[in-house]
Amino acid sequence: MAAPLIYFSTVSLDCYREDADGRFDWSAPDEEVHTFINELFAPVRLHLYGRRNHDIMMFWDEQDPEGLEGASRGWGRYWQGVDKVIYSRTLTEVPMRRAELRHEFDPDEVRRWKAGSDVPIGIGGGELASEAARAGVLDELHLIVTPTLLGGGTPYLDHGIRLELELLDERRFAAGSTYLRYAVR
Repeated sequence: MAAPLIYFSTVSLDCYREDADGRFDWSAPDEEVHTFINELFAPVRLHLYGRRNHDIMMFWDEQDPEGLEGASRGWGRYWQGVDKVIYSRTLTEVPMRRAELRHEFDPDEVRRWKAGSDVPIGIGGGELASEAARAGVLDELHLIVTPTLLGGGTPYLDHGIRLELELLDERRFAAGSTYLRYAVR
């Protein structure tokens, strides 16, 4: 059986991953949520990211994990040890460690990776995940829903994406966030 391609993001209650100004500081995880995210991604050995997420995740690539604390230290160690594929039409190279550059999203390549893996593959960024959904290679959606309403911004997935979903898991956190995991039917 092919490994699932999973899309994870923190979202507002009205399902935006960034506010209207492109900020996501409202979604910073507390220690409980960050520890959960570390555990969730522990088996994932390959991440697919678009340009914007590449730029955001460079923070973790540039940090010395030993200078971080708690769950951040664990995530830093994890992030620097996993493989990444970065999709960008404008980058000519990626300075991120263990990263390869692709200029176009290729669903057949993703299918081959899924067929050759026995652990989940992560995909980050709504535009890239939307491409995967349209191509029929997206298998699961994982969301941390924060108790925040933004009223607009960057949506979790592109408008017009329609998927039938099955709830697989849920969890509530002390600070009011909720984790939801869905399978794409």
